Amino acid sequence: MPRNRIRPRTATAALAAALAASTLAGCAEEGPSAASAAELAEVAIPDTVDPHTTLTIGAPEAEVALKLSGLVDELSFDVEWAELSGGPQCSEAFRADALDVCAAAEIPSVHARWTGLDTRLVAAVFREDPIANPIYELGIAPGAGVETLEDLRGKRIAFSPGQAQGALVLRILDAAGLTEDDVELVEMPSTGDVYPTALGSGQVDAAPLGGVYIRRYIDLYGAEGATTVRHGLRDDPSHLWVPADAVEDGAKAAAIREFVGLWARAEVWVDEHPEEWIEGYYIEDQGLSREDAEYLVEQAGHPDLPADWSEAIERHQQTIDLLAAELGNEPFDAEELYDRRFERVAAEAIGGA
Repeated sequence: MPRNRIRPRTATAALAAALAASTLAGCAEEGPSAASAAELAEVAIPDTVDPHTTLTIGAPEAEVALKLSGLVDELSFDVEWAELSGGPQCSEAFRADALDVCAAAEIPSVHARWTGLDTRLVAAVFREDPIANPIYELGIAPGAGVETLEDLRGKRIAFSPGQAQGALVLRILDAAGLTEDDVELVEMPSTGDVYPTALGSGQVDAAPLGGVYIRRYIDLYGAEGATTVRHGLRDDPSHLWVPADAVEDGAKAAAIREFVGLWARAEVWVDEHPEEWIEGYYIEDQGLSREDAEYLVEQAGHPDLPADWSEAIERHQQTIDLLAAELGNEPFDAEELYDRRFERVAAEAIGGA
């Protein structure tokens, strides 16, 4: 039987203390990992998982999916679940040696690299039709006069550097033939209802909105002229992200491989059991209304778990090059972010080629 220790829905005292220490230490440059991606690829992951291994995992959606599906019972090692996900929180926890696995989009690993934090991506999931089912839409403030991406010239756009929304803004500008100099980027966090509120109050003219905030924004401000614009770009990368030293540790690498396989099966279970997911996650766990929950399930489309990461890495490289040019950072090889020993794990777990 697995020995899953369940963290409360906030960071434990030990985790909070570690994060506080990391914050005080700042974001000083750290040395590179002992092994490059190419060198690590030559190191075999142990065939079996040591049952005494413990991973601290920040992937709240995966935690619920594993429990609702019953797949959590197949874990053969200890798990401590942390209520952490996304770039800033996970980067901080990685620096504090307080987290082994995190769920995040593609941008946090890029900015981690630029701040000296060595990390690897060990799983990737996309949407089968990312243009029809985007994660974000561009919210437009009432009276802003933006109907196309080209209309963003001269407008104030909410911007969160280091997060997926910030990178998407830069990609949108690039697609529209614009640069940072053609608009006013207004730096603000993308958490909660910050962006919808900023749009509704006229602080910005445009902002990327995701999840229930797309429909809620229109419900709140549509009568005043609020709209959204589809950006027409892929914004769907989602990953399991780890500090490099976790996959350099053979015991942890084996446990991470097992987790990736179960995570992939949970992704498919969620897709095949929308009603259970609506009730168990969106309504019971997240406290959303049924209307919001049904909207999110429809918006998500279906998962794509590729057995070959080549195209994903190529797209990631394009994003790195764009961000480097726009933000004044040094470009680097996207391959360095991926541990390709895990490339086929998710697809094979769900019976893919």
